[in-house]
Amino acid sequence: MRPSLLTRRTFMGLSAGAVLAAGSAAAAQTRVAAIDWAMLETALALGILPVAATELVQYRKIVVEPPVPETTADIGLRGTPNYEMLRLAEPDLILSSNFYVAQHASLERIAPVVSAPVYQPGSPAYELAEGAARAIGSATGLERQAKDLIGQSAATLRNSAKLLEPLTDRPTFAISVGDARHFRAFGPDSMIGGVLERLGFENAWHADTSYSAAAPVGFEALAEVPEARVIIVEPIPPDAGPGLLENALWRALPMVREGRVVTIAPVNHFGGLPSAMRFSRLLADAMDGQAGEGRG
Repeated sequence: MRPSLLTRRTFMGLSAGAVLAAGSAAAAQTRVAAIDWAMLETALALGILPVAATELVQYRKIVVEPPVPETTADIGLRGTPNYEMLRLAEPDLILSSNFYVAQHASLERIAPVVSAPVYQPGSPAYELAEGAARAIGSATGLERQAKDLIGQSAATLRNSAKLLEPLTDRPTFAISVGDARHFRAFGPDSMIGGVLERLGFENAWHADTSYSAAAPVGFEALAEVPEARVIIVEPIPPDAGPGLLENALWRALPMVREGRVVTIAPVNHFGGLPSAMRFSRLLADAMDGQAGEGRG
């Protein structure tokens, strides 16, 4: 019997709540600031309430979950954080990543830095995300919570994989729309591409992607795998959505004509385990009707 939507969402809510509640007391003892979003979302999932973090307006639109408290100070762009505001936040610990290695020395003048590799060319992003969770847990005394988060993520993906199993018979593209004529594809060394394969799908994109999405290519590339499904990960640029409907090439694609395209809400392209779980849940929900037909 297929689990109901309510059961799936209830399971996720209870699991996330348990991790956050367990970690909140210990995490409150350390004032944490975060430069990198993957580290930020992972810290939040461990129950840490950061005193400062970067680009919070965009975080709330693109990353979405775990939510950032209103009390967290926004210290500007990830690439160029406001160091004065960071000092005023008086962090005991700063979370960074290999993307910001050039700033490591400057950050260390304010507080000790924990930096974990969250994305590396040719390396499976999911395993790196597990390592980032362990690194934060070790630095904050939340080792058990980090272990729980890793287990929760694995369970979430297993749950979604069972729901999606009837749809894994076709290769599948996971893409980000650039404009009305181009897309970026998520390869196996991206988080989204890696989770897609963990859910049992064959990734239809086999070219290099260098740990993110491939450089923009024309929609005609999708026609090279006509039997494939397509997952569009929002956001879609405002002018691209209407443009797709007017694009004769897009409308002529077999997967578009035959209803094998789904669109899901935004997911952090460079996220950690929370983004991996979010992608798997959103995909399971978006494909719920198609999966039901497949079981019939």
